[in-house]
Amino acid sequence: MNIPYAPKLNSKPRIALTIGDPAGIGTEIILKSLNSSVISLLGAEFTVFGDRQIIAKTHKLLGLESQIFNDAASPSHQKFDFSIDPQLPQIAEVGSKYDLSWGVGDRDSGEASFAYLDAAITATLAGDFDAIVTAPIAKSAWKMAGHNYAGQTELLAERSQVDDFGMLFVAAAPHQQWVLRTLLATVHIPLSEVTEQLTPELIEQKLELLRRSLLQDFGIANPRIAIAGINPHSGEMGQLGREERDWLQPLIDRYRQQHPNVQITNPIPPDTMWVNPAKAWHHQEQVNLGYDAYLAMYHDQGLIPVKLLAFDRAVNTTIGLPFVRTSPDHGTAFDIAGKGIADPASMIEAIALAVELVKIRKKESAIDAYRALPSKPNPE
Repeated sequence: MNIPYAPKLNSKPRIALTIGDPAGIGTEIILKSLNSSVISLLGAEFTVFGDRQIIAKTHKLLGLESQIFNDAASPSHQKFDFSIDPQLPQIAEVGSKYDLSWGVGDRDSGEASFAYLDAAITATLAGDFDAIVTAPIAKSAWKMAGHNYAGQTELLAERSQVDDFGMLFVAAAPHQQWVLRTLLATVHIPLSEVTEQLTPELIEQKLELLRRSLLQDFGIANPRIAIAGINPHSGEMGQLGREERDWLQPLIDRYRQQHPNVQITNPIPPDTMWVNPAKAWHHQEQVNLGYDAYLAMYHDQGLIPVKLLAFDRAVNTTIGLPFVRTSPDHGTAFDIAGKGIADPASMIEAIALAVELVKIRKKESAIDAYRALPSKPNPE
């Protein structure tokens, strides 16, 4: 079933920001980001989905100077002007019925964070926004509130009615000449279930999803993709596991034949796959060692190196949705919530990437719309 979502081609990127678990640092890093010079230069419109009370409390904690919360009604949800400056964002009030306090993720904070995201998805699918940027939630708090999802990604996919989606982690290297992109084949499942979930069908699906995203979202028509092995030493010719030999290598060979424009590696031993990306990340003269994207087989195989290299830069991007979704690559940090010391760097990157991807999608949509115009007959 197709979701009735279509971007407004000539408008500024319209970004919905959800504060995540209100007991965590989400509100703080969003307000800090929106007051940064980087975000002010992006030329986008922002709306924050959250609780008015916790946003005002955080605003006061940070000592921000703007006047806030001049009421303005909206048919879909109550909005409040964030500032007397019209360039600054609005607040989409979701509700103040929860008992919320910093540092303690519980049933109320889980219910609140679920409501923020659910409202943002509804508004985005209705065409009000081009992208959603989500602050971190606590999965345990969602479960306390009766919402049994592995994470925000799964709710976004369910509400968007898509089955083919993935978690792509994106980080620009410090010298800005190379971008690290890592897709996870499996995500939030126990390690004991990984080999059950890793099937030829799943890997082929993820490869195709990655190829399409590199083309549509990043403009890479002839991508170079590195794929990790499943077992130590990629199975050591079947001595340490047979998955690579029995089906992964044949799948790669078949995919190469089907997509000759894609350069894809044989399964690389997981303990050495990240050596060249580290060199490309740290040394501008070695960016040629980096691939356009990496496919990791399971959560920690991909995210340990990503967080080691780019903890303050990495952005979680959900690919396969009808709209753009990004999120910072860290958690709720309950231990420092309410102290005003949270680093907004990853949230700034998440917002900036969302705006960039929206602009690319709008450009591609405009090109497609132009190509669909009926051709005019040549004048005689």
